[in-house]
Amino acid sequence: MDHYLEIRLLPDPEFSPGLLMNALFAKLHRALVDLDSKTIGASFPDIGKQTLGQRLRLHSTADELTRLMTLNWLTGMGDHVTVKEPGPIPEAVSYRVVRRMQAKSNPERLRRRQIKRKRLDQEQARQAIPDAVAERLDLPFVTVKSRSNGQRFRLFIDQGPARAEPVNGLFSHYGLSATATVPWF
Repeated sequence: MDHYLEIRLLPDPEFSPGLLMNALFAKLHRALVDLDSKTIGASFPDIGKQTLGQRLRLHSTADELTRLMTLNWLTGMGDHVTVKEPGPIPEAVSYRVVRRMQAKSNPERLRRRQIKRKRLDQEQARQAIPDAVAERLDLPFVTVKSRSNGQRFRLFIDQGPARAEPVNGLFSHYGLSATATVPWF
């Protein structure tokens, strides 16, 4: 991972930055699935408490980023983004894990699982798992549609603390990893 490519959202009077980031990230997901790439990582340099910001960085090798861009996956986004050509990662950088976070936000699903696994009845499951156990995440997210099952969902994104050393690994078709790092600058 020695190169990066930066995509910046342009201001648009008709579409919010969040809506544009959803569309951009959905297109990225489809492209990564089409490439079957596990070596492209994503980061959000302008991330805030509730927003991913207006820049998306993709990190990989120059060849892999060029291969991604030959797919023309940004078709339809031309009026909404600017794209910098792939360039080398600066020398003095830190590293971060950019990962997907999931909450156990559906108590009913958890109850069904308990009923099946522990052979509880409905009332026992309700007592064991009250509605109050639903977790809520206070993280920025994109709304995406899964390419594998077609379901729409919120993909919450957490960027871990800065590290001095990189950690190699594989990335999902969302450009995220629970363990691998991306350069942070």
